[in-house]
Amino acid sequence: MKLFSQSFDNGAAIPGEFAFAVIDPINHIALSSNRNPHLAWSDVPAGTQSFVVVCHDPDVPSSGESVNQEGKEVPATLPRVDFFHWLVLDIPAAQREIAAAEHSNGVTPRGKPGPGGPAGVRHGVNDYTNWFAGDEHMMGSYFGYDGPCPPWNDTLVHHYIFTVYALDQAKVLVDGPLDGASVRAALAGHVLAEASITGTYTLNPRLR
Repeated sequence: MKLFSQSFDNGAAIPGEFAFAVIDPINHIALSSNRNPHLAWSDVPAGTQSFVVVCHDPDVPSSGESVNQEGKEVPATLPRVDFFHWLVLDIPAAQREIAAAEHSNGVTPRGKPGPGGPAGVRHGVNDYTNWFAGDEHMMGSYFGYDGPCPPWNDTLVHHYIFTVYALDQAKVLVDGPLDGASVRAALAGHVLAEASITGTYTLNPRLR
């Protein structure tokens, strides 16, 4: 399979319009247009019954102790963990493309509704659900796409890996919540092919 995007080049920086936040010279960050990027795939294997799209950031700090703290930096040597930004399940076998802004166009405080999405797909919950759990103004279930918002004081540029999976089943059977870990577990044994592209993003002005 092959995957490409008209929104960013593989290995290049993701434009701010597809991010949750952009750099602000006064407040460090400002909310952005949070549009989902365009994705298109080809060379699909025979027998494909549906597709799943996953976007995750493997560069999220494993400790939040220094995250977004004045006078501190998140060291690049700190161990990193996965953060899921987008989980799209049950994409029809005939579909080959997701348009830019089709699934997200703006920041929705407390999260977009779900799991139902465009054209009958299902959206999983992304990890902003956990990130905002203690914020009374933002807490909620964040279904669908919410873009990059790495710590503004992180010394590491973050990578956002978009992967499309071709599956041998029309509907993904997920045990537990529709989160990244459960969806990944449900894909085991059903992937006929996969393809990925990676974009980068930082809110640290020194790394631009």
